[in-house]
Amino acid sequence: MTEKPYAGLTQLGQPTAAPASPDAATMERVPSPARGKHYVVRFACPEFTSLCPLTGQPDFAHIVIDYIPRDWIVESKSLKLFLGSFRNHGAFHEACTMTIAERLVALLDPVWLRIGAYFYPRGGMPIDVFYQTGTPPDGAFIPPQDVAPYRGRG
Repeated sequence: MTEKPYAGLTQLGQPTAAPASPDAATMERVPSPARGKHYVVRFACPEFTSLCPLTGQPDFAHIVIDYIPRDWIVESKSLKLFLGSFRNHGAFHEACTMTIAERLVALLDPVWLRIGAYFYPRGGMPIDVFYQTGTPPDGAFIPPQDVAPYRGRG
């Protein structure tokens, strides 16, 4: 009998409502197509949005997620819906970044994960938040995130 690695996915290939919050969002995973190999998967979300938990004002960021899978990769539609669920969610930049990282680590148990959250300024100061699970394996190609630091005008 043929194994069906995509059986059980609940969001891919059908209309799926946007989750009301990160807690309500379901991220899904599928088997890594190259178990035992150290390859990097990158997701870039240049239009991430959340809300300030005190003022309700919108915050915007460019988020880059890099990870080396162990047995699982995240299903991309479910990740997009998860990231979009922050749109009406009030949390500080650091909390948003760490929530994303912690949920991915819990779902995937990756060999290595890094997240860079480059928030655009509000109140005159950009805030960038970085996290990684440890040192990547020797020999793994880890490209730079290449998100330019905020410079303002000019």
